[in-house]
Amino acid sequence: MSTPRKSPPRTASGKKASTETRARAEQESRDGLKERTSEGHRKAGRTPDVTARVTSGARAVRRVDMRLIDQDIRDRPTVTEDEKLLQSPGNDLGAFTRTDPWRVMRITSEFVEGFDALADITKGVTIFGSARTGPDDPQYEAARETAKILAAHGFSIITGAGPGIMEAANKGAQEGGGHSVGCNIELPFEQGANPFVDTLVHFRYFFVRKTMFIKYSNAFIIFPGGFGTLDELFEALTLIQTGKIYQFPVILFGRHYWAGLVRWITSRLVGEGKIAAGDLDLLIMTDDPAEAAQAVIAAHAAQTVGRETL
Repeated sequence: MSTPRKSPPRTASGKKASTETRARAEQESRDGLKERTSEGHRKAGRTPDVTARVTSGARAVRRVDMRLIDQDIRDRPTVTEDEKLLQSPGNDLGAFTRTDPWRVMRITSEFVEGFDALADITKGVTIFGSARTGPDDPQYEAARETAKILAAHGFSIITGAGPGIMEAANKGAQEGGGHSVGCNIELPFEQGANPFVDTLVHFRYFFVRKTMFIKYSNAFIIFPGGFGTLDELFEALTLIQTGKIYQFPVILFGRHYWAGLVRWITSRLVGEGKIAAGDLDLLIMTDDPAEAAQAVIAAHAAQTVGRETL
């Protein structure tokens, strides 16, 4: 009896998996991220490499607190600190003792700088979404309106500082008379910050930046986005599931966009017992800025009561 011939492994798009395919995909992925980010700036009428600057806004006086972390520690512009941290030491084991232990000090300083810059935030909401969403997109307007409502209720609005949904949220924060915060991240290309940020903090390490999003937020509002948006979504769900944070709403804005993902979670994760059926209730779905804002406001009240009883 002949042994059936095994088919070679394939990528999700059907291509034959190989180191060459993976290398091309990685380069195309980086190029695509750069283009989507640039597209978001262009749609807003800015050149893609725009940097944060003081502009006239809804308020006559704006406080711009620009903190650049670890500016003097660089090799070449296209190598990020995250990339250097995650590189294997290879055969030169001695190099590990000369680099990574010292990098711990850099990481520590980044945490300190971030905590210092954001220490005044007691009520915060982080809004995530695609950088390529333009001002003429209904989701842009929804993000702006959601942030405006929350800002009027005293919430600081935190984003990744980029264009698209992030820009819309920062703009809404200013229009609502609130505090607009941007947590930028070092990338292999200059991404630029949107001009609607009051406090801008630049980070080199994704995990430090993600800590700031969680620490200074009472909720996440997740607008349609890509891998980065999904990363933050599942980060929050994992922390809730493991009891690290509580009364923390995770709001999926845009029912149609998220419906396929929720169906997959229901049929696969719940259906095969990978998560409990009740875990689905950790997600709130809406298309209404007022509903999203009210969920955050109600949860913050519950968080406050919880802290008072500790």
